[in-house]
Amino acid sequence: MTFGEKLLDAATTRGRLCVGIDPHASLLEAWGLPVSVEGLAEFSRACVDAFADTVALVKPQVAFYERFGSQGFAILEETIQTLRERGCLVVADAKRGDIGSTMAGYATAWLDPSSPLSSDAVTVSPYLGFHSLDPVLELAQEHDRGVFVLAATSNPEARELQDQVNADGVSIAQQIVDHVATLNAPCAQRGQAGNVGVVIGATLAHPPRLSTLSGPILMPGVGAQGGTAEDVNVIAGEMSHLAFPNVSRSILKLGPSVADMRNAVVETATDFPGFPRS
Repeated sequence: MTFGEKLLDAATTRGRLCVGIDPHASLLEAWGLPVSVEGLAEFSRACVDAFADTVALVKPQVAFYERFGSQGFAILEETIQTLRERGCLVVADAKRGDIGSTMAGYATAWLDPSSPLSSDAVTVSPYLGFHSLDPVLELAQEHDRGVFVLAATSNPEARELQDQVNADGVSIAQQIVDHVATLNAPCAQRGQAGNVGVVIGATLAHPPRLSTLSGPILMPGVGAQGGTAEDVNVIAGEMSHLAFPNVSRSILKLGPSVADMRNAVVETATDFPGFPRS
């Protein structure tokens, strides 16, 4: 199965929600935890217990583990492995972007089955040129792992770059979506969802067209940032079944209670139901 197909299967029973694990310092403190490796480990374990069997896709934010060095990465490895062992799909939110052998190194770290950080998918940045991503795209294809390419993100600063248009009037964001659609075309011809998706903000007033994407859409900006289920459906259009809204703050603020976070996930997921598979 492609990563896209695995994600659609997960959505049929768990809904289309993606929940982030974002252990930033202020949230650790709000949970009554120390801003330390010990606090990071306790936070991560609670999130695993809350999300492993309730969410289609979990997205650990790599930066908040990296800040603790090797001990932080050890906790991230354990978090990823435990989630996957319990049947949950994991996208490492690493936003890597480089060229040549360096990009190949990132690809191996996050997508190779032999890596201790091996995840079901990874987020990447195409802003060194779309084909700079070739090493990660090729490895994802080899192992049926997923790649989410930043296309039209929800942060306001992105508009200055991502909305620029070429001589044909096509925005940079749309060019990225079109590149991804081309990669997924063989899967689309077989009636499958591809391995390569895009990141599209749920708060965008003028999003790129997604009708030919045939891959998963990760949509940050839902919940605390103001995006709604209606926004997700309008932006995704006929690709709504492939849209996975990312909700983090409104769920994580209920910690450290695992029960409260679980209940919030189940309630929020009803706004984003999975579609029956034929």
